[in-house]
Amino acid sequence: MQSDYCIVLITAPNRESGRQIARRLVEERLAACVNLLQGVTSFYRWEGQLNEDEEVLLICKTRHEHFERLQIEVKAIHPYQVPEVIALPLTAGLEAYLHWVDESVRRD
Repeated sequence: MQSDYCIVLITAPNRESGRQIARRLVEERLAACVNLLQGVTSFYRWEGQLNEDEEVLLICKTRHEHFERLQIEVKAIHPYQVPEVIALPLTAGLEAYLHWVDESVRRD
């Protein structure tokens, strides 16, 4: 049962953008909880240039079945042309917490 869950990582350019994304995902019941971490420094290549930017990181707890819809919602409101939206499998967790995730996200 626990393999039905995932952690989704999303970066955003600033706290306000991150808050907007987090709020939308929880309001739409696509994520049970989103943590917003500030002070993330990202190094990456974009359009042939090496970049170093301060960003925020969103850590979303949800079910795999909601990932496709979650990424559609993120793309609709994210300021980046190609936002980072990646899912990692959640292989174990406190049963009561996972039950809360089930109750907090929409049922398809």
